[in-house]
Amino acid sequence: MDVASLALSLISLQAGNAQQQVATSVLKSNLDSEKSSVLTLLGAGTPSLANVGAGIGGNLNISA
Repeated sequence: MDVASLALSLISLQAGNAQQQVATSVLKSNLDSEKSSVLTLLGAGTPSLANVGAGIGGNLNISA
């Protein structure tokens, strides 16, 4: 194997490594976005009363 082909193969390996790192970064970003969407759809955290009628979700006086 001559020096030129060895250098070319090393450059190709480095380019492939850079592409793999970019692909991994994009994949992680997409997975984080999907996780956020799923948590929003499942209503994780505090329940939202934005779409209910007036008086729903308020305090109930049961002492009477």
